[in-house]
Amino acid sequence: MLKIQKICFSKQQIIYLSYYNLFVMQYIQQVAFLLLSGFSIWLFSKNIIQIKKNILLGRDEDLSDNPGLRWKNLFLLALGQKKMFRNPTVAVMHLIIYAGFIIINVEVIEIILDGILGSHRIFLTPLGNYYSWLINFFEILAFGVIIVCIVFLARRNIVRVKRFVSKDLQGWPKSDANIILITEIILMSLFLIMNATDQVLQNIVPNHYHSTQPFIISQHITSFFQGYSETKLIFIERTCWWIHILGIFAFLNYLPYSKHLHILLAFPNAYYARLQPMGTMQNMKHVQNEVTYMMQPELAPTGEAQPMKFGAKDVMDLSWKSLLDAYSCTECGRCSSACPANQTGKLLSPRKIMMDTRDRLEEVGQSIKKNGTWIDDGKTLVNHYITIEELRACTTCNACVQECPVSINPLDIIIELRRSLIMEDSNAPQEWNALFGNIENNFAPWKLSPDDRDKWATEL
Repeated sequence: MLKIQKICFSKQQIIYLSYYNLFVMQYIQQVAFLLLSGFSIWLFSKNIIQIKKNILLGRDEDLSDNPGLRWKNLFLLALGQKKMFRNPTVAVMHLIIYAGFIIINVEVIEIILDGILGSHRIFLTPLGNYYSWLINFFEILAFGVIIVCIVFLARRNIVRVKRFVSKDLQGWPKSDANIILITEIILMSLFLIMNATDQVLQNIVPNHYHSTQPFIISQHITSFFQGYSETKLIFIERTCWWIHILGIFAFLNYLPYSKHLHILLAFPNAYYARLQPMGTMQNMKHVQNEVTYMMQPELAPTGEAQPMKFGAKDVMDLSWKSLLDAYSCTECGRCSSACPANQTGKLLSPRKIMMDTRDRLEEVGQSIKKNGTWIDDGKTLVNHYITIEELRACTTCNACVQECPVSINPLDIIIELRRSLIMEDSNAPQEWNALFGNIENNFAPWKLSPDDRDKWATEL
C-alpha cells in the first residue's frame, strides 16, 4: 500500500513561496513586455521607412531656404495650431485632445519603464510631492480628452456636420475617425480606472503599492471598487495597465494606415511649407525659356532640343513635398468647405485630391516593394483616380491652401496634373485652346497682332 504523506509548510515557507510566485510572475511580465515593445517598435519603424520611401519617389525640390522662418512655422502651425484658432471653440477642444496625446505620453514613459524594470510608479520617489501634482494634471487632461472625444463623436454621427458627411468620407475614412475617437476614450478611461484601483489597494493592503495622495479625478470613482478583494483589485489594475500599453502600441502601428499620421507628419510638413505668397505659382523653367527665346530669338540655343516632360501624370511626377502633403492630410474637410467650386456643386473636392494622391502613392509603393522596381500597371493618378472634370473646376483661388491647418497645398497637385493634360495630352476645352493660340502667336490672350494692339490710341 502506498502511503500518502501530508506535507505541511511553515508560515515562513508560505511567505517564501508567495514571494517566489510573485517574482516568477513579475519576470514573465517583464519578458512579455520587452518582446511586445520590441516587436511594436520594429513594426512601426518598418512602416515609417516604407512611407519615407514612397514620399521620396517624387521629384526633387529644394526647400531648405530661410530655416529661421521655417522653424517659426513649425512652432506656430504644427505645435501651436495657429490656423485652428479661427474657430476658437473647436480649436480649444482640438487642443485638449492634442495636449492630452502629447503630455500624457510622459505617463506612458513611466509605464514603459515600469514594464522594463518591473517597478511600480518609478517616478514617485525622485519627484516626491511633485508627482501627485503631475498625475493630477494628467488626470484633468484625460477627463477633458474623454469629454471632447464624446463631443466630436456626436458632431460626426449625430449632429452630422456637413464636411464630415461628404461622399469623400464614405466607407473606411468615416470608420477611421470613429475608431480613433473611441480608442482615445478607452485609453483615457483605463488610465483613470488604473489610478482608482491603485488607490483602493493602497488603503486595504498597506505597502502593497507605494503610497500616494488621492488623485483629483480618479478619487471620485474609487467608490465603485470598494469591497472588492485584493486579488480582484490587482487583476483590474494590472488588466488596465496591460490594455493601456497594448492600446498605445496598437495605436502606434495603426498610425501609418490612418489619417492620424498627421500627428507626426504635421511637423515636417509645416517646416517644409513653401514660403512664397499663396498666389505665387511655380513656373516651369523650360516654358519661361521659350517665352524668353520668343522675345529674344538670338538667345535661343542651337542644336536639337532635348525631349521634356511637362506637369505630372502620376505620383512619381509630383514633387516629394506634394507627396508629403498627401500623407499629412487630416481629412478634416476645411479645404473643401472653403472651395467655391465644391460649394457650388462641382465635382472638385481638394480633400479628395489629397486622399486620391495618397491612395495611388500607396499602390505604387506596394508594387515597387513587391517587384523590386516599378512595373507599369496601366493606371495613372489623372483619369484613373482624379477626373478631368475635377481638375477643370478649380479656379486656383487658393482658398484650400489658406484654410489647411497643417500647410497642405492641394493646388500644387491640381496645377501639375492640368499642365500634363494640356501640354502632354493636348487635352483642353476649345475656349482654352483659342486662348493658348493667341498667347503663342500674339503674346496676349486677344486675337490682335502686336503691331495692331495700340491702334486704338490713334483714334483718341
